[in-house]
Amino acid sequence: MTIKEFSNLCGCNPQTIRYYDRMNLLKPVKIDDWTGYRFYDEEQALDFVKIKNLQTAGFSIDEIKGLLNASDEAIYDAFSQKIKEQEEHLKKMIEIRESYQNEITMIKNKIRELHSSIKNSMETYSPAEEFGISIEEYNEIVKNLDACFNEFLKDEDISEFKLKNHSATNNKKVEKEFNECLSNPDLENIFETHEWKNVKDFYSDIPEVSAGDEYYYLFKLNDEKSNNTAFANTFLGIQCLRNEDKAIRLQCKVIRSDDDQNHFWLLRKKSSK
Repeated sequence: MTIKEFSNLCGCNPQTIRYYDRMNLLKPVKIDDWTGYRFYDEEQALDFVKIKNLQTAGFSIDEIKGLLNASDEAIYDAFSQKIKEQEEHLKKMIEIRESYQNEITMIKNKIRELHSSIKNSMETYSPAEEFGISIEEYNEIVKNLDACFNEFLKDEDISEFKLKNHSATNNKKVEKEFNECLSNPDLENIFETHEWKNVKDFYSDIPEVSAGDEYYYLFKLNDEKSNNTAFANTFLGIQCLRNEDKAIRLQCKVIRSDDDQNHFWLLRKKSSK
């Protein structure tokens, strides 16, 4: 039979038969050397039924190939195994559905705890000596921080929210990420300064950020500064407030210095163009 006749017998589109041929599942018994036409035997319709049902049941191409010459009993056992796998998968899906809301509630509680911790540290922090900003500007930063956390809590899909503490620690992972930024060839160092006392001493020297770019602010701080979680959040808040009209991405990483001095780097992600 021609491929059209065979597909009519099987009740399918000729494209399906060609696909099975390409996947080496159902090869024609003959291909005309001159025309390239495919020809099939009637008995191959039984193989088509086997392939179609296995595929519909979710068997992979490799699994189907392994069952093409199997007995009906072996195929029946394979269906039973596939049903068992699907039942286990369905059971797992039900468990995930039932635990989903509990996990969302847990994440929201962690966000609230983080918000409360950061806000408490900022309420007892005096930014004037370090950053040289007014109390009005600082209150605006705290207000924006509150709005940011409240927005997270209103979002129905917060499963990807990352709880990141910008404060310095001796955590080796934080130090590793910090050092990877400094050595990353995709990041260019556009400003750095060392052994300074307060950020206000060099803040006006920091280059302006450009819309659409990604920046990394890296601090190595002495013990007094690095132990205060309000430092990084205040610095980021200042940057966001003063660049609120620009679409930019900012990251601030802080670790404790090993020489009890203060160090700062500003890195920018290189353009991919």
